[in-house]
Amino acid sequence: MQTHAATLDTSRYAKTIEVSKRVRWDIDRDVIRGRRFDLAHTFLPDGLSLADELPFLSPSEHRFLSQVQGRTYAHMFGLVERFIGAKMLEQSRDHWLGDQTALEAIVRFTDEELKHQELFRRIEQLVAERMPAGYRFDVSPNDVASFVLGKCTWAVLALTCHIELFSQAHYRASIEGATDLSPLFKDVFLFHWREESQHAIIDELEWAREDARLNEAERDAAVDDLIALVGGVDGILQMQAAADAAYFLEVTGIAGDGDRAEAVKATVLKAYRWQYIVSGALEPRFQKLLGEHVNAAQMARIQAALAPLSGAVPARADARSRVPQ
Repeated sequence: MQTHAATLDTSRYAKTIEVSKRVRWDIDRDVIRGRRFDLAHTFLPDGLSLADELPFLSPSEHRFLSQVQGRTYAHMFGLVERFIGAKMLEQSRDHWLGDQTALEAIVRFTDEELKHQELFRRIEQLVAERMPAGYRFDVSPNDVASFVLGKCTWAVLALTCHIELFSQAHYRASIEGATDLSPLFKDVFLFHWREESQHAIIDELEWAREDARLNEAERDAAVDDLIALVGGVDGILQMQAAADAAYFLEVTGIAGDGDRAEAVKATVLKAYRWQYIVSGALEPRFQKLLGEHVNAAQMARIQAALAPLSGAVPARADARSRVPQ
């Protein structure tokens, strides 16, 4: 395990400020631009939705499953940005009377996270105008934030880094190159990606700064907290996957078809575990950072906790080669 110096890399914080200023965007002027969603378009590509693993779906059913999952995908980012913004506000306190470049970088980060939450609330309103009634997302962002923020800072920053790295990987590996996606949905995640790229750098810097403060016993407890957070995320995914599968099955009329209905339920849960846990855990940059912060025994505990989810990868023969790089 690498030992980190406690000194700040001010130049990296400064670079995030420079890029943040350059890529800054507005929800209405740059992203939505007066547009509405068209249900003739796919929302989430197969590389994330895994809808192609259900060959019995008709083209319209396949597309609708992508839309259900895309709606939840936007909800989930709005959800996690509630606790990410709060934690970064807390982190900024360490820089109030210190490095003002780091402080500005984190303040900009927090401002952008608040904007992203508003963007995803707007997207939900636009999607709700078009999709059939019955969709439910009953997970409370404040309840989730309270649970997450109750864990130690090291674990929260590790989870945050994991989330923001997989958001980058998803865009590059699946969304950017898809040719059949809703133009509005694709633009939402293009502009989101542009700002999240800087957030991932700050996550890395703040996680390393926190790691430098801990002794081995504290880090061991922090690993326990991280494992508990992953378990909490999986609990949310199980609940939402069940709700989304039920909605899809009811709207499409497949609910009464036992084998096909069970296949849909299993695939939606697999897709959500792939999207929100496994794809991030396999992301090389996250693996490298985690390896720098834990010892072999701690890494083995994390891997053991993830082992029950290891099957949640795309079923295509080239799935492993498509793990986001």
